[in-house]
Amino acid sequence: MNPKHAPGGLREVLAIALPMVIGNSAFTMMQFCDRLFLAWHSDLAIQAAMPAGLLSFALVCLFTAIAGYSSTFVSQYHGAKEEANSVHAAAQGLIFMLLSTPVLLLMIPLGSRMFAWFGHAPDLVAQEIVYFEWMIYGALPMGLNWTLAGYFTGRGKVHLATAANIVGCVANVALDYAMIFGRFGFPEMGLRGAAVATCASSALTTAILLVAMLRSAPVRALGLRRAFVFQRDLMRRLLYFGYPAGMQILLDVGAFSVFVLMTARLEPAVLTVANVVFSINNLAFSPLMGFGNAAAVLTGQHRGAGDADHARKAGWSSLKLGWMYMTFIGAVFVFFPDTLISLFVSEHSEAANAPDFLRTGRHLLYVMTLWGFLDTANIVLMGALKGVGDTKFVMIYISLLSWLLWLPGEVVIFHFNAGILAAWLWMGAYIATAAIGFARRWQRGKWERIHVID
Repeated sequence: MNPKHAPGGLREVLAIALPMVIGNSAFTMMQFCDRLFLAWHSDLAIQAAMPAGLLSFALVCLFTAIAGYSSTFVSQYHGAKEEANSVHAAAQGLIFMLLSTPVLLLMIPLGSRMFAWFGHAPDLVAQEIVYFEWMIYGALPMGLNWTLAGYFTGRGKVHLATAANIVGCVANVALDYAMIFGRFGFPEMGLRGAAVATCASSALTTAILLVAMLRSAPVRALGLRRAFVFQRDLMRRLLYFGYPAGMQILLDVGAFSVFVLMTARLEPAVLTVANVVFSINNLAFSPLMGFGNAAAVLTGQHRGAGDADHARKAGWSSLKLGWMYMTFIGAVFVFFPDTLISLFVSEHSEAANAPDFLRTGRHLLYVMTLWGFLDTANIVLMGALKGVGDTKFVMIYISLLSWLLWLPGEVVIFHFNAGILAAWLWMGAYIATAAIGFARRWQRGKWERIHVID
């Protein structure tokens, strides 16, 4: 934390958030190019990538989130000026991720059967399984990335993690183009090429961050034998606080995956435009994760230093900056919807020639703009609550809303064929309810009684 910046103020948050926003923007551009290339390759490829990618993440996110939650311990130990324990906390995340690998591989036969269970067309299922399997293979480097990046961001060293992320994303875009279309000596692999490129670039980012961690001053001071050792008590605390955080992501993403799997039964044109708009949504909203991560880092650092007032201020400051960003994004959605959607349209696309393709996409972007501000509050305040250790509330609250309010409503909407627009409007009601609950929880300050570190 820069002493020139007021603790918890906008400038302090921006100093941490801006590199994270840049890093997430690079990751978002990578995903954007991935979806763009797939849309140019074939309608079937873009239709399969969204449900397969979401399902793979839903099945592995419990493990990756638990390992990545070590960043909260790192930030709080850094705030308490206990750098050796910051190293030990990150080491427990890495150890946990490595031990979880056999379980992750068992997800392949389970997930591969789920696409047919939801009634997807056989040609779509075949493509979904290919992408899904490779995404599971990439779960280990993804979890290691979360943990290693958290070691640096938790200590305020956000620039290094951002640089490694950018290098990996640039490599991914280049490999995507080469492997999807068969360029630079690679065979044309289509959707499989996109998946292989993602795994390879993720492994590159992991290698960069691991080398940087091994060369960091706290690790060198401890020595490798003392730094990377299993510590039962610290691992127990990581599981105690990280498990609710992981379950929250699992249940939240799982609910969203069920929603996307249900949409895959729609008409091809509607399914294509929905996945296109989701891809645009990722491009716009992923940078918001930078503000959410900044909120988690700063609230954790201030909480570790025993300063609850500045932790609360940092949470609200992160939200203000997120809303500023969302104002710009909402204007782009409202004034340039056709331009954004047309980027994904190729001359070979049959779905894009449907009469309602652009009109449906335009309406979905308008709906996304309406609930974007509320979703910003969800992203930022969930980050703030996780940073101070209030993971059980986040897990219980968002899980109940997802599975008892949102999904039952979507089942009814799809049963009566009310259409994709009605489904998205109901999603907006769910997001608004969640935002109100998180704002009240943060304001009331019950998290002040939670102690993550000793």
